[in-house]
Amino acid sequence: MKVVIVDDIHINLVLMSRLMDKLPDVGTITFQSAQEALLWCNNNPYDLLIVDYMMPDMNGLELIARLTAAPEERPPVLMVTASMDVEVRHRALENGASDFLIKPIDKVEFLARTRNMLALRSATLSLQHRASWLASEVSKATAELRAREQETIMLLCRASEYRDPETGAHILRMAHYSRLIAAELGLSAADQEDILNAAPMHDIGKVGTPDHILLKPGRLTEDEMVIMRQHAAIGHSILKGSQAPMLQLAAEIAFSHHERFDGSGYPNGLAGAGIPLVGRIVAVADVFDALTSVRPYKRAWTMEAARQYLLDNCDSHFDPECVAALLRCWPQVQDIRARFRDEGSAGQAPG
Repeated sequence: MKVVIVDDIHINLVLMSRLMDKLPDVGTITFQSAQEALLWCNNNPYDLLIVDYMMPDMNGLELIARLTAAPEERPPVLMVTASMDVEVRHRALENGASDFLIKPIDKVEFLARTRNMLALRSATLSLQHRASWLASEVSKATAELRAREQETIMLLCRASEYRDPETGAHILRMAHYSRLIAAELGLSAADQEDILNAAPMHDIGKVGTPDHILLKPGRLTEDEMVIMRQHAAIGHSILKGSQAPMLQLAAEIAFSHHERFDGSGYPNGLAGAGIPLVGRIVAVADVFDALTSVRPYKRAWTMEAARQYLLDNCDSHFDPECVAALLRCWPQVQDIRARFRDEGSAGQAPG
């Protein structure tokens, strides 16, 4: 272990260094200048600081007060002083001193105190290393769990794609649009990533929609729309029982992304801030991409036409803040549209 000794009298440095040599696996670094010692300690690791109180350029109290390491991370400090003044001891404790020795130094007491302080330092480092290792293991386990959650989500999405005319490219685009909106609204990086990963599950409930309705090339009748709208509740029912946070978020999205800002949506007729934020975000992203995509019942709108539709339906269908957030990122929106193109649409102009 590394011990720093600071004293303006050379013979004291020699004496204390020789005593420290009696302890196994201990090396010493000595300074006659408190300024030089302070500079070194603030830029190098060490395990124990032994510092004299009375020094000409900077006393021991000033030195330990100017150490830059946080008190809880600082190695122990042994103050050596000829002063019996209680106030000096109180100030030293306030500045971060761990223990005291009174001059002239008693060899037995010096070795006992330094041995104990180094043992404490060793135990503290062991605990820190253990805590760091545990944090690393927890991080690995969490990453593995999230990977499994994401794998589950993608498998469910792939299963739904076999029945739904919406393409995998649509799912990727609307998920990335959702993350753009979340980022622009100031959500944390972790929340943005969660929305990106959970948004593809928004229409998983369509696995329960009959083919003659799901794949119908024309407009749906009122009775058919009643059945189609059940997919929000079905998706929520599929996902809500999971203990995985990602799937719980996906359940909330599935249940709320067809609500409208004015309360005219489904399945619960929620309005304004009563609609979960993730539902309001995904509603904008999903409709925007659906408008600009080919469906069995319609041609793709141009990007500008879809943009105008969002603006025209603020406060009615969409949360105005979510619409504004998406439109502030228009260059990124165009990049996402170009990056995740539908198969066979390479020559299609984005509009």
